Amino acid sequence: MANATQPKAEKSTTLDSDTTKPSVTAPGDGPADTTDPDERAQSAPVNPGPDALAAGTVNAVKSVPKPKAATRSAAKERVEKYKATKPNGDVVTVTRNIDTGVSKVEADS
Repeated sequence: MANATQPKAEKSTTLDSDTTKPSVTAPGDGPADTTDPDERAQSAPVNPGPDALAAGTVNAVKSVPKPKAATRSAAKERVEKYKATKPNGDVVTVTRNIDTGVSKVEADS
């Protein structure tokens, strides 16, 4: 027998730049909520139009441009190295890149 339940479609909420219309966020979402992890909100002056006045809500935030990606400097990478003892007693060298957080564990010979 086939399974009658179907997976729920994931709802998405994004910001709208029209401050004269009602807010387009999904019920339960705040006015600046968005499901896009890269989208950023900023408060905006409102000028509610007839639709917004009838709905009793207005969009009061706008999407702002994404920040520029950090550029990697030509400077030498910042790393820290230290000795650590594993639970079994083996001594290892841990190398951690301070900028990226990447760690590497090497057995001491």
